[in-house]
Amino acid sequence: MSTRSATRKPRDFQRLNPAWNVIFNLVAGLFALLCVFPFIFIIIISFTEEQSLATNGYQLWPESWSLSAYSYVLQNGDALLRSYGVTIFVTVVGTVLSLIIVALYAYGISRKSFQYRKFFNFFAFFTMLFNGGLVPTYIVVTQMLGLKDSVWALILPLMVNAFYVLIMRTFFMTMVPDAIIESGKIDGASELQIFYKLVLPLALPGLATIALFSTLGYWNDWFNALLYIENPNLVPLQSMLMRIETNMQFLLTQASSNASLAEGLQDMPQDTARMAMVVLATGPIVLAYPFFQRYFVQGLTIGAVKE
Repeated sequence: MSTRSATRKPRDFQRLNPAWNVIFNLVAGLFALLCVFPFIFIIIISFTEEQSLATNGYQLWPESWSLSAYSYVLQNGDALLRSYGVTIFVTVVGTVLSLIIVALYAYGISRKSFQYRKFFNFFAFFTMLFNGGLVPTYIVVTQMLGLKDSVWALILPLMVNAFYVLIMRTFFMTMVPDAIIESGKIDGASELQIFYKLVLPLALPGLATIALFSTLGYWNDWFNALLYIENPNLVPLQSMLMRIETNMQFLLTQASSNASLAEGLQDMPQDTARMAMVVLATGPIVLAYPFFQRYFVQGLTIGAVKE
């Protein structure tokens, strides 16, 4: 009897009670709904008629639907489409370059055999505590590098992030066994071959995390465009939407002192247009999450050596 009970205990311990399983699923589902609901609600508001929104407030199912908010935002369709193109180019190129530089830097300072490891560790950490400030950065970008009104002014300032470097350094140190690197050296592989063929396949979860952070940073960046971009053909999406919002605020301010202008702005969507801009700015980047999730799963299922 004692032998049977001893063999059953581990199996019973690992088995989850069906009632608790249902409770955990309900809690997880409720949490997921709370996370997704605000964005769904924003989409609903963006398709609501402005007058209905002003009369009845925010409703899950509005009395009348309308595309007036999107029509107002898309009045400058060519400029908005061009802004999408600039943002997509900056996001893709910037993320790729950021991954290359961050991964190479982090891998170097993660190896104990690297002679200048402590110096470059301190060099990366120091930049997280102190920076030159906005004015020196502007002088360097515009005068020394000559990137004024250049698409590279939107890419280079965000390309290397010391925090991402330290994350990848820790990932390389904890998740890449030294035995893999030693096996590559025994087989005669160079440092670059070891890095690209042995280390990177094991580092996909960390790379996917850094790529996601970089993608969000480039996609949501508007401040660099405000500083360095005057050419309307190089304005990114976030900056374009911010200019539309600024024009709306200016018109509403002028309408308070101009009766004729106020009559012409009665049909202009205000809150719904803002929600439409949120949807236009957020919608495409949401598609990036399944792509990165696939690489998360792929990286976690890649095997390594057994110690």
